[in-house]
Amino acid sequence: MEKDALSREPRLEARRPRSSKRVWPVLAVLVLAALYLSTEVAFLRLDPRKSQVQVPLHAAETLAKCRSLNLKPAPPVSFSSRLQSDRYEPGTKPVLIRNASIWTGLDGGKDVVRGDILLEQGLTKAVGNVDSLVNYADVAEIDAKGAWVTPGIVDVHSHIAVGSSPSLRGANDGNSMKGLALPWLRSLDGLNTHDDSYAHSIAGGVTSSLILPGSADAIGGQAFAIKLRSTTERSPSSLLVDPPYGLNGSQVDFDTPPRWRHMKHACGENPSRSYSGTRMDTVWSYRQAYEHARQIKNKQDEYCSRAVAGEWNGLDDFPEDLQWEALVDILRGKVKVQTHCYEAVDLDAFVRLSNEFQFPVAAFHHAHEAYLVPDVLKRAYEHPPAVAIFAAFSRYKREGYRHSEFAPRILNDDGLKVVMKSDHPAIQSRWLLHEAQQAHYYGLPENAALASVTTNAAEVLGLEHRLGFIKGGYDAGKLKYLVIWDSHPLALGATPLQVFIDGIPQLETPFTGKKDESQAAPITPNFDEEAKAAVQYAGLPPLEATHITSGGVLFRNVSSMWRRDESGVHSVFQTKGAEDEGIVLVENGDIVCAGSMSSCGAFVDGGVHVVNLEGGSIAPALVSSGSAIGLQEIAMEASTSDGAVLDPLEGSLPSVLGEGSIIHAVDGLMFETRDALLAYRAGVSTSVTAPISEGLLAGLATHFSLGAKHQLEREAVLQDVTAVHVAIQHSGGASVSTQIAALRRLLLGPHVGERGTWFEAVTNGKLPLVVNVKNADIIATLLKLKQEVEAASGTPMQMTLVGAAEAHLVAAELAAANVDVIVTPPRSFPFTWEGRRILQGPPVTEQSLITTLFSQGVTVGIGHQGVEESAQLTGWSARNLRWDAAWASIDSQGLISMSDALTMATTNVEKLLGVTRKAFDCDMVATRGGELLSFEGKVVAVTSPRRKTVDLF
Repeated sequence: MEKDALSREPRLEARRPRSSKRVWPVLAVLVLAALYLSTEVAFLRLDPRKSQVQVPLHAAETLAKCRSLNLKPAPPVSFSSRLQSDRYEPGTKPVLIRNASIWTGLDGGKDVVRGDILLEQGLTKAVGNVDSLVNYADVAEIDAKGAWVTPGIVDVHSHIAVGSSPSLRGANDGNSMKGLALPWLRSLDGLNTHDDSYAHSIAGGVTSSLILPGSADAIGGQAFAIKLRSTTERSPSSLLVDPPYGLNGSQVDFDTPPRWRHMKHACGENPSRSYSGTRMDTVWSYRQAYEHARQIKNKQDEYCSRAVAGEWNGLDDFPEDLQWEALVDILRGKVKVQTHCYEAVDLDAFVRLSNEFQFPVAAFHHAHEAYLVPDVLKRAYEHPPAVAIFAAFSRYKREGYRHSEFAPRILNDDGLKVVMKSDHPAIQSRWLLHEAQQAHYYGLPENAALASVTTNAAEVLGLEHRLGFIKGGYDAGKLKYLVIWDSHPLALGATPLQVFIDGIPQLETPFTGKKDESQAAPITPNFDEEAKAAVQYAGLPPLEATHITSGGVLFRNVSSMWRRDESGVHSVFQTKGAEDEGIVLVENGDIVCAGSMSSCGAFVDGGVHVVNLEGGSIAPALVSSGSAIGLQEIAMEASTSDGAVLDPLEGSLPSVLGEGSIIHAVDGLMFETRDALLAYRAGVSTSVTAPISEGLLAGLATHFSLGAKHQLEREAVLQDVTAVHVAIQHSGGASVSTQIAALRRLLLGPHVGERGTWFEAVTNGKLPLVVNVKNADIIATLLKLKQEVEAASGTPMQMTLVGAAEAHLVAAELAAANVDVIVTPPRSFPFTWEGRRILQGPPVTEQSLITTLFSQGVTVGIGHQGVEESAQLTGWSARNLRWDAAWASIDSQGLISMSDALTMATTNVEKLLGVTRKAFDCDMVATRGGELLSFEGKVVAVTSPRRKTVDLF
């Protein structure tokens, strides 16, 4: 057999023809010689005493691979000086944005430039004063008129396209159940390009997202950062922001720094539940996987050490394994570790893992207890991880029970990098900016709040060279993703005027208008004491109010007051300035006098409690609806919940119930749950709650106080039965036509048992029928059924729809039939196929679902902003009802007044759900520093005439 090329005699080579096979050995020698001379390390040391060294043909490639093993990811050297984006679409016009307030992301998020931005060939070419357009014959010019421009919103935790919307079985690629540790899987391979979420998220200013596998596995696979703009190629690969080299097994230039990759890990409950294991099993799966990867890494290092030393004899192929290469690269610091972890036990375990195997953690995601253990995070290998969290989404499972709304500010104060994220579609990424807004309301500084969805997020992804900052000149390559906002980005309801991805405008005809002429960030309340208490009590600070049951309470420095009557909410007074002080005197929960000191002074004695509202307001307390609040503490823990009603269409009911039974929500009420008490402290004092149900017949709803200790307390239950609740939906069980047939039978009779009594009351117009429904075709069928029942009974029937995602398609018909709607969620999203035909609202459509129904004369109530449409998961969002109501007004551009919005969240909810109490018996809420429906007001008291108390916070 012929010897290897480098061991041949030169004279033998000279006597042979110069074929390509014969030339290669000489070239190999030259290449190796060049490598030897061009590096500080001697890649080939030949011992003259060893004349039979077997150097393989792939030696040059192997040595290059060895040299690159520990090369850290970085952008190409020429990246910042490039003249054209690698995503540039030919024919895209240059864009000049004039007169903008530019939040650049520099100087810790404190740098603001007043001036212009020039976009050309997909890049930010200039920031500041752009005086000359000599070279731009055809430029699209936008006058921002002082509006804010920020980098595009970056979502570091999303399941767009692997958990597609509308949700369909054939488009759900989030989790594999093939094993606990699956680092070889890639979210890119399941990326659905037809997800409705792309456009929906762009409408909220989101320009890029990290698409993660789900959290059923300890190591779920590799994640990929994508831009949300569709491309002419229409492929998943064309959406990648910074495609890793060698993505498709192509040749890799080992002399070029690699690009960052990402690996999804999950701690705690999710993998334990998915595989019927424990946390111990999960951590062992990590250690087992990383030990295997470490062995491969050690073999590679040993191999390269011998190759560099020229010890080729006995070396086989380079030791690598495609299944484990990504985990090996984690150990080499080339992959960002993104870890789903909630509790201190999991955070501590993963930090120990990072130190045992010596790899950094990019971010802990969810991390509900991170604010309680910052020192644990600071012990992580190489650097403290960032913390990617929610603002208020919590208590849906045990791991999230101790979450605090003050966590972002606490973590930031402790020097940790805070990132707000969506977990789309858990929180729809379109509303990711609202997470930052809430974090700001609860104390996260303005610069840190904006950075949490831009610069910090970009840095966590290792994409700060492409995302998160606005720079021009030498750093022109820094940004091609930006958003022009119609108001300050931290102002409630801030909406994009335009979104740029790759320098290309994404909104064809944006429907929006400037909402806040001051363009200033909200002046938020002081929550210093609450933040301290959150840490002191390990996330469970006392939430009970101070009850004032005797003597009066005088609220002074009241700038406005609103009051309910039978027709809705109306203004009582609004002061003209600081010198015009308003006061409100309350005794035993009743408002005795409201106005000025001169008009109310006679009612005030020396024994009153005085509360200075500092320009705040007094308004009717809000009413929760559309969730299971009051029937559960932790949604995913059966022992903390009333449980779901058995569906008579899905199986036989227990005989002990008897024929014609119906479930009463009042029988399962739970008081003083944390969601209830937090909602109470946010101005939501009562709730109308129906039994938890996933089938046709839920049962009888009840109206109760969120501030009461138990249902034997005075006025804890305000109305035992308010309405009959049912649901008609494409559930995968009984057909819609079967559900309608059953409902027809229930309404028209024969009426049997207790259930028959209540449905007979519905048929006779004495009690509302509340129907949870989404689809416009089903709504049309319900309107026909209503006509049928009314023709048989001769009596108008009360029908209220809840949800009603597609109700705008039959708005006129609803008004004509006198059928009204509780809109839940108040901002539409295409969760399911039957509710896919939504109105997105501004900036995509001029009208939202609420404004369309309102303009058609349909009475509208506002329910909860849903999470994956599950009532069991939305109790936490009751506290946000105040902002959901305000947002409805903001989006209407003047059609819905603040008075209308308050009415929708109070009087209308009660009216449509069968509450019969008098309007003047309602609770009132006092806010310090601003209005209830704002980011400035802090709830400091609830007055209750029925409970005869004033509760102070």
